[in-house]
Amino acid sequence: MSPVPVSLPFADRSAAGRGLAERVRPLLRTDPVVLALPPGGVAVGAELARALDLPLDVLVVRRLTLQGAAGRAPVGAVTEDGGVVFDDSELARRRAAREELSRAVRSERQELDRLLKAYRGGRPGTPVAGRDVVVVDEGVTTGATARAALRWVRRHRPARLVLAVPVAAQSAVAALRGEADEIVVLTAPDNFHAVGEWYRDYERPTEADIAALLEERAGGRPPVRPVRIAAGEVGLDGDFTVPGTVRGAAVVALGHGRAHARNRAAADTLHEAGYATLALDLCTPQEWEAAQGVPDIGPDELGERLVRAVEWLRSATGTTGAVGVFGAGAAAHAAPAAAARMPRTVGALAVLGGRIDLAGEELPGVRVPVLVMVPGGESFVWELSEWAAGRMGGPVELRTAPGAEGLLGGAAEGRLAGEAAADWFDRHL
Repeated sequence: MSPVPVSLPFADRSAAGRGLAERVRPLLRTDPVVLALPPGGVAVGAELARALDLPLDVLVVRRLTLQGAAGRAPVGAVTEDGGVVFDDSELARRRAAREELSRAVRSERQELDRLLKAYRGGRPGTPVAGRDVVVVDEGVTTGATARAALRWVRRHRPARLVLAVPVAAQSAVAALRGEADEIVVLTAPDNFHAVGEWYRDYERPTEADIAALLEERAGGRPPVRPVRIAAGEVGLDGDFTVPGTVRGAAVVALGHGRAHARNRAAADTLHEAGYATLALDLCTPQEWEAAQGVPDIGPDELGERLVRAVEWLRSATGTTGAVGVFGAGAAAHAAPAAAARMPRTVGALAVLGGRIDLAGEELPGVRVPVLVMVPGGESFVWELSEWAAGRMGGPVELRTAPGAEGLLGGAAEGRLAGEAAADWFDRHL
């Protein structure tokens, strides 16, 4: 197993999942399914499942730890059927009392049951017998959790069992070789210490984020059509959804991260409100990864990319009316730039976070109604937004972002922001 060349560290879990997808694709033959280990593995597995158009479910494993002289240490793991996989050598070293071990097992089984309800929302687990099963995690340090997960799947008689992780310790990979039919690892570095070191964005997904990702692949989201839009010399990746009854069209413009649960929630809310919705990353994955964060792309270029996206959406939907634009974060200043250049095509703006003041000379040309939502506590951004609002030529409403202390901090906050944008577009388009 020789790791393929990858851009390290990974930009985020979505980027890691896309990298795994092409390595996993040729291994699958029989009704494949992706089982992801929460919390971080679900975001990796969701992107892999999206890329390969596979169903996704969660595989919950709780590490079993006992207190010792040197602190708590893992002695095994509990799987979602209540089974326990013990580390016999560690148990022997600790000479754990039977009652202490029983208490630990009961506690982890209770927490496991709670998490399954939170993640699946009452849906039954996915059958795996006779199917190719891809077990996905964000990384492997010791292999204890992955071993328990793989043994749980093996007991249910899959056709083929694949472990897919972006990064792993070499010792853990060697220890797991007999547990899976195939192991796919993008990188197993000599200097591996912790999984988080290999991701630039390592924000921990919430339980609500995980539930939203599972619901998407379980059929809870509208059908999504992946698209690529030509904008000058680059191709921009987007997700296009069309409701049964279309009342309008809207672009959700993001610098990066349209696959994040919080951003999808905002786009889904606009779709549910009747808007044909294009959720678009205005920066390419290569640009984002090369910059190790927000690329240094000026408002002129980002605004022009958004213009191309609006034109594409109008053509794809056949709409003759004005389009709404919802800009967030690193793409916020592209929204007023596009509106200034398309005064008869962009009919209303909603902006969440970011620096709309960076649109600079474009601001006086913005004559459409603009809703600016500033995350709570961002007094500096609020002041800059007030300055930008004063330079715009149309009506502007400045308010604190609903329910958000940070930019789209989760699926719930994304939905609230989407509801505010949908209401604004209903009033002004």
